[in-house]
Amino acid sequence: MFKFSRLPLGLLPLTVAAPVFAQPATTPTNPTSPSATSPSGTMAPATPTTPRAPGAAVAPQAGMVDLNSATAEQLKALPGVSEADSTKIIRGRPYADKGQLVSRHVVSEATYDKIKDHVVAKQPKS
Repeated sequence: MFKFSRLPLGLLPLTVAAPVFAQPATTPTNPTSPSATSPSGTMAPATPTTPRAPGAAVAPQAGMVDLNSATAEQLKALPGVSEADSTKIIRGRPYADKGQLVSRHVVSEATYDKIKDHVVAKQPKS
């Protein structure tokens, strides 16, 4: 009857809660002046700062998905990637460059534009 009956029930709360968790955190506005709450009259930065090594890359590499070693679940978690797309990506391995997704007609240009900042094609070390 319903196509949703095949989905695990554990996926439903994640689907409902995902848009809530994806929203950026907002700070409540304070009607009082900053000098009334802080003795020095200055406020701390809103985002915590972490020390960076000189020459460190600005873009974090921790969230990058490797096209040559990612699982189907990791690929499906990318924006705009369907189950069929993840299967085609896996079948088309190995990739020398992430641009080969479009040149080999694995994914559409629109899908590639959504995922190009989230993927990398690492080469195996020989």
